[in-house]
Amino acid sequence: MGHDNDNGDVSDYELAHHVRQALKAVLQGDSGEYDQLVGNMHHNVRLGPDEVAMLVTILRALSGAVSYIDIVHHRSLLSSLCGMSFWDYGPDVMDALMELVVTLATSNVKYVDLCLDMLVSNFIPPLNFLPILKQPRGLAKKDQVLVRVHTALKGIADLVPLAPSRLEQIVRERVPNMFAKEAQIVVYVENMLMLESGDMREFVGNSMIFELVNRLVDLDVEIRWDEILLDDPNSKGIFEMELEDMARPVDETEMDMDEPQVKYSGRKVLWGNIVAQKLDTLMDLTFDHLQSCFNDGRLPQVFEALLQSFQSTVLNTYKSKFAQFVMFYACSLDPEDCGTQFVSRLLEIFRNTSYADDWRMSAVAYLASYLSRAKFLSTSYVTIILESLVDWCYKYSKNQSGEINLKNHRVFYAGCQAVMYVLCFRMRSILAAPLLKSQLLNMPLEKIFKHALNPLEVCLPSIVEEFLRQAKAANLFNVSNGTFVFDHLFDSDMSRVFGGFQRLDVFFPFDPYLLKKSERFIRSDFVYWSMVRTTYDDDEDDEDDLTDGDNEFDINLNKMSITPRDSFMFGHQQDRKMQMPSRIRPSASPESL
Repeated sequence: MGHDNDNGDVSDYELAHHVRQALKAVLQGDSGEYDQLVGNMHHNVRLGPDEVAMLVTILRALSGAVSYIDIVHHRSLLSSLCGMSFWDYGPDVMDALMELVVTLATSNVKYVDLCLDMLVSNFIPPLNFLPILKQPRGLAKKDQVLVRVHTALKGIADLVPLAPSRLEQIVRERVPNMFAKEAQIVVYVENMLMLESGDMREFVGNSMIFELVNRLVDLDVEIRWDEILLDDPNSKGIFEMELEDMARPVDETEMDMDEPQVKYSGRKVLWGNIVAQKLDTLMDLTFDHLQSCFNDGRLPQVFEALLQSFQSTVLNTYKSKFAQFVMFYACSLDPEDCGTQFVSRLLEIFRNTSYADDWRMSAVAYLASYLSRAKFLSTSYVTIILESLVDWCYKYSKNQSGEINLKNHRVFYAGCQAVMYVLCFRMRSILAAPLLKSQLLNMPLEKIFKHALNPLEVCLPSIVEEFLRQAKAANLFNVSNGTFVFDHLFDSDMSRVFGGFQRLDVFFPFDPYLLKKSERFIRSDFVYWSMVRTTYDDDEDDEDDLTDGDNEFDINLNKMSITPRDSFMFGHQQDRKMQMPSRIRPSASPESL
């Protein structure tokens, strides 16, 4: 891009020579020309054609003179270079800037971190650009910037072996905190996912998945449970809450005016909670990325990183509320591969005494919640896994004596609670299949629950009560005269205080997903309690399949932003009469597990 000497301008060659001389002169103490050079690099507002041409020529001249740049004497030049934002310039300047950054990074290893950091800083659009980010011209600009940034990163990584490992560290350090603007966080995560799916995925893909899950968890833990759930003064069971909440219409101010005007509910919504909105947007972005990975045939590879990240981060996060649904959604896309790996890992952790008790209890809670809530799992598969849980509980109890001791036997109690929880959701569908019914009846459930460790006095009251109600209706534990073995529990004081003073904490991590925007990815594969047909349901029609839109209360849930206590549910029969009965539909596809 030269200029005609007849008009008083200098040629590109002359300017390049001038730049090299200015750089060398600084080492002799003459910084006049150098200071002018640095000053030209600060111009970024409404540049005219001549100014753009001058800046492009300077940048290209510097690309040809990187061997003259000294990290000490030319510190102001390097600082100016790092302060340049691709977002401030047009394509010509961006191309020249990209060339300079790549050339500088590959000229000497001491510039690698500086150049990578400069490029990663461009993952975040400047504040003044945010208002137009979603407009056509804003989207076009974003594409122009990000294509060049990632091309530069790839160019450096191809020529500098240590660059990918340094890039991982810089990306982690540069992640915006939760107080940053949502749009900035979203674009940054988009860049992380571009790294995961692009040409550099072989080098940094797994680390981007790990970092993404970490960010989701960081936001998740900032949403306090008391913002979702109100304390229940009447100590109602976890199975009642959803049905009661769905029966009460919400105020119109809690409704999304962009959605059809259906009534949905919740004692408290988080639609106005900024952290929840940010998490919702990132979960939506993550789900969409997983869908793309599935479409491209890459999901099994990505799931390996997800599973590692889940085990190291999510599994040990106390009462994580939403971040774990990346696992649920990935498993829904590929139950046979991803789902099987997930269940196998959870079973391994639960049964392996080398893991801490907290890990094992969390693992079995995840397993029970997954088996109960995943609509894409066949009843036969659920029964197989359930039998393995029952088998472990039975073998454990056979080797124990004495009375209730939550501290010493809490993994056992967690396993028993998991068994009951799954059966609350799946008992009727298991009993509807003769072979599965026989399998269930042969499980030593009665021996476990009548053991001296007495799990019925420790497990969560509403789970015990719902399980016993269904077991009684199904004649599971009847003696020869037709009496229900555990009838005395309903007639005793313990019927009101199952669990006593040592009850287990409640945590079922795949309770209903309550984030408004991203819930669309979960909805069709999720079993809500209102969809479950219990053994004591009056409706005898077992042929009704649940289809999308069949249950008005599921529609209500789908329109929520985020609701309280919807996650903790089971109902008494009088509450259930408000619902439209339907059942869990076992998958009939050959791919189902």
